[in-house]
Amino acid sequence: MKRILVLHGPNLNLLGQREPEVYGRQTLADIDGELAMLADQLDLAIDTFQSNHEGDLIDRIHASANDGFSGIIINPGGLTHTSVALRDAISSIELPVIEAHLSNIHARESFRHHSYVAGVVIGQVSGFGATSYQLALRGLAAHLA
Repeated sequence: MKRILVLHGPNLNLLGQREPEVYGRQTLADIDGELAMLADQLDLAIDTFQSNHEGDLIDRIHASANDGFSGIIINPGGLTHTSVALRDAISSIELPVIEAHLSNIHARESFRHHSYVAGVVIGQVSGFGATSYQLALRGLAAHLA
């Protein structure tokens, strides 16, 4: 069974509380639970990890191939628009990575329009709320098949 690593960046631990008009009312646990059910249907296993610390996310990306993962879904949160280091970590591994966002980053403030990681991932899903993660998982499953 192929294993997928799902990484959640800064502030995503506050989903359901933080700006629900932008990010929705589902909690991170809700999203992870729905992803686990979908992964079962797709004959995949997922591990999820959330951190508010850039270095922790980078360490997980670096270890992902050695830990037996076949691909990664990442919502870098605010690091999307600021982190060259996160981009470099993604480009340093040979696993397919999909970028996912709850909101449409291209329809928000201008500083959110640029994603540093977009150029080193196989695809980006944004604007569908929690469903963005499920679409990313389906896309990654299709890519791996």
